[in-house]
Amino acid sequence: MSEWAAKRFWTDARVTEEDAGYGVALDSRAVKTPAKAPLVVPTPALAAAIAAEWDAIEEKIDPRKMPMTRSANAAIDKVAHQHAEVADMIAAYGETDLLCYRATSPQELVLRQAEEWDPLLDWADSALNARLRIAEGIMPHVQDPDVVQRLRSAVRGQGVFQLTALHDLVSLSGSLIIGLAVQHGARPAAELWEISRLDEAWQAELWGADEEAEDAAAIKRSAFLHAQEFYCLASEK
Repeated sequence: MSEWAAKRFWTDARVTEEDAGYGVALDSRAVKTPAKAPLVVPTPALAAAIAAEWDAIEEKIDPRKMPMTRSANAAIDKVAHQHAEVADMIAAYGETDLLCYRATSPQELVLRQAEEWDPLLDWADSALNARLRIAEGIMPHVQDPDVVQRLRSAVRGQGVFQLTALHDLVSLSGSLIIGLAVQHGARPAAELWEISRLDEAWQAELWGADEEAEDAAAIKRSAFLHAQEFYCLASEK
């Protein structure tokens, strides 16, 4: 049977200890992923968060209200089977990182980018031995191959659940450095999200906020903060 049935059929959701980690049982039935793999996660904290989502269901199962379950499913059904491909896709952001492309004008924006983004590049240099080069404008520029390789190694070395979180952190922010900074706890995740939105915030100050764009940004912010929480729960941080 599928645990993604339309309606609740269980009375209790609880964490179980498994050989490979921690699972969730609905009464006596183990939760499985959409691909029918055992839903087993690396930490009891993450399993407890998933169990809480299942326990909160009153009648119909709505995956949109179960973000921890969805992320765990993605880790098990997708990332686990394409780890190298996903890692390389994420690492490629380091070659065109958001933080490296700077405006040439107006001066206030130039200074704001330097103030907010330079410290993160400095952090990457000291924490990851990865000093990325800054360029003006939007034309692509080549990064030091050794730096790119060190960043790639930092990504490839991550476990399935950590890599799943990093995928969302990086794709939502447009910056590998920001994603890694979240994982390392270099700055609060909410603060790093705002830093990634510096250019959009500048445009809103100049021309006024667009309601539709603001709504879309709010959804992305929520997903970004969820990815940080998923990472912490999967890493017991």
